[in-house]
Amino acid sequence: MRPRPKLTIQLKSAREIEHMRESGRLVAELYQVLNMAVKPGVRLKELDALAENLLRERGAEPLYKGYKGSQANHPPFPGVICASVNNEICHGFPNERVLRDGDIVGIDVGLKYKGWCGDACVTYGVGKLAPQTQRLLDVAKACLDVGIKAARTGGFLGDIGRAINDYADKQRVSVVREWGGHGIGRVLHEPLAVLHVRQPHPGPELRPGMTFTIEPMVNLGKPDWVLLSDGWTVVTKDGSLSAQFEHTIAITPHGPEILTLP
Repeated sequence: MRPRPKLTIQLKSAREIEHMRESGRLVAELYQVLNMAVKPGVRLKELDALAENLLRERGAEPLYKGYKGSQANHPPFPGVICASVNNEICHGFPNERVLRDGDIVGIDVGLKYKGWCGDACVTYGVGKLAPQTQRLLDVAKACLDVGIKAARTGGFLGDIGRAINDYADKQRVSVVREWGGHGIGRVLHEPLAVLHVRQPHPGPELRPGMTFTIEPMVNLGKPDWVLLSDGWTVVTKDGSLSAQFEHTIAITPHGPEILTLP
């Protein structure tokens, strides 16, 4: 058996993290605009155009549009944003669909600005929500918060998933097991897989200079999922609602710093 290759984690300097703050602030600015735009009657395609126009005006490069992943023959992603509605877990297409009262939509944005990447996701409620739908959004946001709090120097990567999983279990929701966060810096995906569920091993130690995303995907029903025939959209297998929140963070000597804030 060949030995596993050693994981190379790219630690960022203080100056490099400052560059990532700039990218993160631009991500946050986009969400401030989307806060006003997400409402009943709007088409997902309109939100995508709004995001693309803002990024172009600011001199940023959209990272999702045309993205193929690791397989050259994979169909390119068609939008600037991912727009995942109701039972869609992630990677939903920003197409001609119209948002309706009571829907939820997870909008995921990745961009590069002055050579550095920023990545985040917010799930919005559209109009008036049913109580259990609002509860899902509240719990999913809290899952992100507890995951970030667990990301402390001297701890381990596995602390994040355990904290999220423990909280979700108490709230009687499920966390998607296979889809998770990732290292990020000059490219969207750097070596480091951030899982949001408990693991048998603690994983690498968290050290100052590490930068990665935390992005738990939380389902009202079971955690199982299905990939649709478009090659991108991931939906809950049981049809239950799913919500996701994400930030890009940096590990510092004083605790985790959220980089995708205004």
